[in-house]
Amino acid sequence: MRKVYHNIIHIAGNVITVEADNVAYNELAEVTGSRGTSLAQVIRLDRGKVALQVFAGSRGVSTQDQVRFLGREMQVSKSPALLGRVFNGRGAARDHKPDITDSMTDIGTPSVNPAKRVIPKNMIRTNIPMIDVFNTLVESQKLPIFSITGEPYNELLARIALQAEVDVIILGGMGLKHDDYLILKRTLDEQGALSRTVMFIHTAADPVVECLMVPDMSLAVAEAYALAGKRVLCLLSDMTNYANALKEIAITMEQIPANRGYPGDLYSQLAARYEKAVDFDGAGSITILAVTTMPGDDVTHPVPDNTGYITEGQFYLRNGRIEPFGSLSRLKQNVNGRTRSDHRAIMDAMIRLYSEFKSTLEKQSMGFKMSGWDNKLLKYGRRFEKEMMSLAVNIPLEDALDLGWKILADCFDRTEVGIKTELIDEYWGKGE
Repeated sequence: MRKVYHNIIHIAGNVITVEADNVAYNELAEVTGSRGTSLAQVIRLDRGKVALQVFAGSRGVSTQDQVRFLGREMQVSKSPALLGRVFNGRGAARDHKPDITDSMTDIGTPSVNPAKRVIPKNMIRTNIPMIDVFNTLVESQKLPIFSITGEPYNELLARIALQAEVDVIILGGMGLKHDDYLILKRTLDEQGALSRTVMFIHTAADPVVECLMVPDMSLAVAEAYALAGKRVLCLLSDMTNYANALKEIAITMEQIPANRGYPGDLYSQLAARYEKAVDFDGAGSITILAVTTMPGDDVTHPVPDNTGYITEGQFYLRNGRIEPFGSLSRLKQNVNGRTRSDHRAIMDAMIRLYSEFKSTLEKQSMGFKMSGWDNKLLKYGRRFEKEMMSLAVNIPLEDALDLGWKILADCFDRTEVGIKTELIDEYWGKGE
């Protein structure tokens, strides 16, 4: 029988402090008072003083309320019955259906032993040309989507969830507007993808501590499915909201702030989540794609800056498109040499010509006379943006490669694109 403590010595924000012994970091507790019972989680231990973050907030909590520690950390079910369901940040049902409490597993466990990892080697098809052709998503990869508020990053995640060739989608939302949550849920439901999806959603109106749990909930379930042999894609939005929740709690705890007020362990906190990406030896895999919004479009902001050191490249979402410059999938060379013989050639040639198109636009804006080559580049660039870069395009990789050859043939001569003769002979004009 575990002790019940009645003396709360300090209340600050949603954090309460109680004197207790034999308590572990991250352990759960029940806080019971006149308003009922709420869960809380241990977030600091200091010589017999235990600080707990109260899930439902500290409003109404009295210094005489009961605190009973449960002797365990937060857990989530790994049951197959999770598929098609929506939960909040503490694992309770959000879809007005019964909670699932069987086959429980701890969240926030360590990342996988490197000896059990397989070198990434399999492509995940999304039918989005700017990903499949130019920055291929690789199984067990960890990639952020750098963007700014207002860009359609949640719509992009929904597209990927609908079209990615994986077995299970885990979608974790942090600090979402309620409308964004409803749009995501409705999109997946109407398109028939909700049946292979598990959603953990924290909205801006929910307790801050639940925001911190969404990545761990999502990744714990993803790991359970991956160990059962499933290819799992974990989509997280928005990791900046997650970092802001860390910042808010650090300020409440009066921790010494680091860069822009974020806690000094921001890098470690982010890395502990991203490093869950893995391809298991003899089982399934976890691939992580996470939105990171950049305040003021500043890539040197602490959240994207730290993220860039952890992950294997990034996608830049600007003006409703994945930008080819700045976007990088560092593992694409592991797979795009085995897709089709012309994949790398088309990728390199089209990006090089698009770069020349951008230079031609600058010349045009300064009033320079356009040459014949400039006019070809202008025609090519407009078609590339409309037919390849638009997120509305939904075609398989092979069709996207054929489309690339068709655009090149419509805009240039065979000798102008800088591709090997043997590939020109085999593919030129393909797709017409």
